[in-house]
Amino acid sequence: MKYYCNPLNVEYRYQFNKSREDGSLQINREAADPSMILFKGKYYIFASMTLGVYVSDDMVKWEYHRLPTNLPLYDYAPDVRVIGDYVYFSASRRSENCDFYRTKDVINGPYEEFKGTFPFWDPHLFEEDGRIYFYWGCSNVTPIYGVELDPDDMTPIGEPKELIFGDNKIRGFERFGENHAASTDEEEIDSEVQQMIKRLGTKEEDLSPEQLTMLRAYMSNDPYIEGPWMNKHNGKYYLQYACPGTQFNIYADGVYVSDDPLGPFEPAANNPFSYKPGGFIPGAGHGSTMEDKHGNLWHTATMRISMNHDFERRLGIWPAGFDKDGELFCDQRFGDWPLKVEQGKMESFADPEWYLLSYGKKASASSFVEGNEPENAVDENVQTWWRAVTADPGEWLEVDLGKAYDVRTIQVNFADDKLEIDLPECAQFQGEIFSQRYIDNAAQTTRWSLMGSLDGEEYFMIEDKSEVDTDLPHDLIVREEGIQVRYLKLTVYNLPYNQPACVSGLRVFGIGDGEKPAVPDFVAERIGDLDMDVQIKGGGAVGYNILWGHQEDKLYHSYMVFGTEQRIGALVRGQDYYVRVDAFNESGITKGKTVKLNSV
Repeated sequence: MKYYCNPLNVEYRYQFNKSREDGSLQINREAADPSMILFKGKYYIFASMTLGVYVSDDMVKWEYHRLPTNLPLYDYAPDVRVIGDYVYFSASRRSENCDFYRTKDVINGPYEEFKGTFPFWDPHLFEEDGRIYFYWGCSNVTPIYGVELDPDDMTPIGEPKELIFGDNKIRGFERFGENHAASTDEEEIDSEVQQMIKRLGTKEEDLSPEQLTMLRAYMSNDPYIEGPWMNKHNGKYYLQYACPGTQFNIYADGVYVSDDPLGPFEPAANNPFSYKPGGFIPGAGHGSTMEDKHGNLWHTATMRISMNHDFERRLGIWPAGFDKDGELFCDQRFGDWPLKVEQGKMESFADPEWYLLSYGKKASASSFVEGNEPENAVDENVQTWWRAVTADPGEWLEVDLGKAYDVRTIQVNFADDKLEIDLPECAQFQGEIFSQRYIDNAAQTTRWSLMGSLDGEEYFMIEDKSEVDTDLPHDLIVREEGIQVRYLKLTVYNLPYNQPACVSGLRVFGIGDGEKPAVPDFVAERIGDLDMDVQIKGGGAVGYNILWGHQEDKLYHSYMVFGTEQRIGALVRGQDYYVRVDAFNESGITKGKTVKLNSV
């Protein structure tokens, strides 16, 4: 069996973002907006700002390959789709005509070019019976559009159709902000637009109508409706879209359904179908849905860090499917825990084999910067981390599990913190109105070792990566048969650009020998049309999964929490809901009772 753990453990390219406003630099790693396909027996993930493609035989181990330089690799949201013997490729360029490309060899090319005839953002192709349909859109002003294309030259046939508009007064999950809590005050937004124009050193009359629309959209708290992707199932067309903003924990993918590839479309009852606001790393928006070699459906999407830059992002993959009623779902209940990928048909909503052992455990380190204490590495929050004082080889972090456990996997998550890096001499910036970027493709290394102990005195090697030539920031160590260990000591030898040791999560999973938690007692109350408050009373739990859905047997939405109170703002006006709370600890999961949420 093979295992992976979100975020995906792949090489993420560093980029230098230069502000047009003052020339300052923000440095971060990014991969986002993934298109995942199966082509000639291999899986491929194309993602924004990577300069390349990730390739796998089994969806577990991914290798990075640089793509040919004639492709628009600095354009966002690369879309790929298999059509016949070809892989078709396009990417976003809002103010210029965007070209299409196709190839029979993804890594080496050549890529045949079709000159574009119109600009677009967040493209997506869908083919059926020799006819090609094209979808695009990324705005909080305009909708998702669709049009048929001539397969001979990729030019539009007829006029584009408006397919999906946002409406955050009906769909709570489309509301902006962390946990959907951003302000929508119009005067405040107008003021921020004028301040931004001044900071850009220009005047309103010098900006084109399109630039003003972009600027207001950038400053507004209306939802971005973006990132379309199409699947067909049992005669129905499922047009997926992302909302409301990639920098928030609630970045999600919704879905509309139609009998025709160009609509009209109606929102599905199960919305958003991809939604992961809690856990170690949140976010599950702007992605793609693919069937694997064995008939299993998978959804890959964008996960959020957004500390060094709003677009500091990672990739995630989750099991998905269509239920007996044709509803598209995605299983993200334990969406950043180790997952087994079987080389055959997989069971939907299977419980994890191993449980989180490291949450809130005692942590110590060779040194730390104030505000970046070692306990940040065990708080299940990707936005906090331990940072060593120096970049010297040998800085270490140790976690004491409190007693010996049967440990099966350890995920080592490295972070970037206020990087101070000289701009490479070869840097050439590219970009749009607000900033320009340079993506560094130079080889970097992440080197470390992990040792274990039962008594804190005698240690044994668990994993030695002190001499590797790879840069994998979310490495996963798997010991299927289990190892007995209490203390885990991570020693860091080198990180990219010789930065200090910095770890956002030393996460340990295995099997405890205690009792499972008690059945959680909870109260769920609907607050207005779009929100619900959940208060939990339980015992012996490490954390909880709040589950809800529009039918009692379709609790497809989830929010993992480590506290006992949570407001959830993802409801749809006029729709009934059922709620359940499951408790988990180091020894297992206890499912709660399902209740119907009160109506308003």
